[in-house]
Amino acid sequence: MNKLLKSKKYGSAIVLAVLAIVILAAMGLGLLSLGHNSRISAVQGAFGIQARAAADAGLAKALYEMNEKLKVKPWSDLSLPSETDSAIQDSSETYSFAVTGNSSAGYSVESTGKSGGAQKKVVSSLPLQGPFDYSLFSNSYIWLASSTTVDQYNTDATTPNLTVGTNSKASSSVSLFSNVQIDGDVVVGPSGDPSVAIWNHGTITGDTYAAAELQVLPSVTVPTALAALPSSGTLTDGNVTASAKYTKIALGQSATVTIKGSVSLYVTGDISLGQLAQIIIDNNTPNSSLTIYLGGNLTSQNGSGINNLTQDPHKFKLFGLDTCTSIDFKNSSAFYGAVYAPKAAVIYYNSADLYGSVIAKSFETKAAANIHYDASLRNVTVNDEAVTFTIKKWHEE
Repeated sequence: MNKLLKSKKYGSAIVLAVLAIVILAAMGLGLLSLGHNSRISAVQGAFGIQARAAADAGLAKALYEMNEKLKVKPWSDLSLPSETDSAIQDSSETYSFAVTGNSSAGYSVESTGKSGGAQKKVVSSLPLQGPFDYSLFSNSYIWLASSTTVDQYNTDATTPNLTVGTNSKASSSVSLFSNVQIDGDVVVGPSGDPSVAIWNHGTITGDTYAAAELQVLPSVTVPTALAALPSSGTLTDGNVTASAKYTKIALGQSATVTIKGSVSLYVTGDISLGQLAQIIIDNNTPNSSLTIYLGGNLTSQNGSGINNLTQDPHKFKLFGLDTCTSIDFKNSSAFYGAVYAPKAAVIYYNSADLYGSVIAKSFETKAAANIHYDASLRNVTVNDEAVTFTIKKWHEE
């Protein structure tokens, strides 16, 4: 009887032991499967991240190619950039992208990245950004003399706030002396403290804040056809009715040059305006306008200036090349125009009103002046100078 009981106990123990082994084995297999699935999921997740990075690389390449295409004037919608299964250096990932659209409707890019078995797609619009989105902008400092005002016109319900900006975050990068009024925002360099970068003894009606990133001011390239023209030497007076290339413009006392028609001038050297000398943009000749590409500096004497009789800032644009480091205006009458000279110190000496925009290395007024930003200068086309494509409305599909 005792032997029978012991035999049953041993049998039960064996059954329990076998059951335990089976359960542990099942658990082990389950954990092994879970670990395997987790590793597969992790690998797939890593491939997904790498595919997304590859798609972003394709987007960056598309943006680069579109901005390179902008350098060729006139613009053509033919042969918009595209690539298929382009390899990323030192990587197994690839990207494909295609830019679609036209100059009327705008452009967009679709970029697909691949890594392992994963694939990610990103889509973005590519709007144009012009050089004159700011009323005033500098790479270093802006100093406004007492009683200077800055406002804007040609606005509607969709017009953004007027903005005065700098890439600098140094102390007093923007200095507003007594009774200066800016009817808009003031932006300082990334991570800058507006209370430090802005020395304010005037009034700012809008916000003050630090930019999210540096504002890139691209160099200007002289149009190929204009650069290829033979030099006509020194321009000293008279009427100009066609585009030309000059070594310099040198106007003596009371001398005048009158622009009649749509004219672009490439001045490889300096522009000097003697006392009471003027460059006049005629208002009686249809479509009169002047665009200057300046390789040297601009100096002027009292009472001289650039007299844009059309009173349209779009009709006079001055582009300073990288070798242009100084621009002085002593206009005795209102100045209408847009100045883009990223390497130049621009000084506005007199109290005459300025209508347009100034983008420069630095800008200062020496006397009280009313600066009126023409908000329509934000409207640009692919054939305008110093425009760039940017990424906007980005999303993943």
